[in-house]
Amino acid sequence: GFLSRTTSTTSSISNMKSAIIAALIGSAAAFAPAQNKAATTALNAFEDELGVQPPLGFFDPFGLLSGDVTQERFDRLRYVEIKHGRISMLAVTGYLTTAAGIRFPGAEDIPDGFAAWGALAKTQDGCNVLLQMTFFFGLAEIINRPAEWADVTPEFPGDYRNGALDFGWD
Repeated sequence: GFLSRTTSTTSSISNMKSAIIAALIGSAAAFAPAQNKAATTALNAFEDELGVQPPLGFFDPFGLLSGDVTQERFDRLRYVEIKHGRISMLAVTGYLTTAAGIRFPGAEDIPDGFAAWGALAKTQDGCNVLLQMTFFFGLAEIINRPAEWADVTPEFPGDYRNGALDFGWD
């Protein structure tokens, strides 16, 4: 009895000491200076772009800008990234709003989340809502892009004001 408890207690203390030593070594590695790798010349072309900052520097995990890349391709990918980020923010806001139980009048019994698509497709009014959403998405796609025809140059990537909105914030 006594010897087995002593052995298990000693083993537990030994395991705990090992865990503490491993944690200390791991935390010490966090403060070690980072090894800087030499970047390729294609990536060096974009090191001065907005958003490039330490500790990551120019971050291209999927290699979309590796090889022979032009400034035009970089600008296109930046445009798409900003657009998709804005769409995602609107989608999360809409999801959280419906998950909180907030509905338009007449849509109180439409479920939230992905179940809403099937519920909308079952009724004529729901199909009308889906049609309105489709037209709105199309209109937003047409409006939210640089307007070359308006002879307005965007001030920064993602600037879709097209000279119409200027609140003087910039």
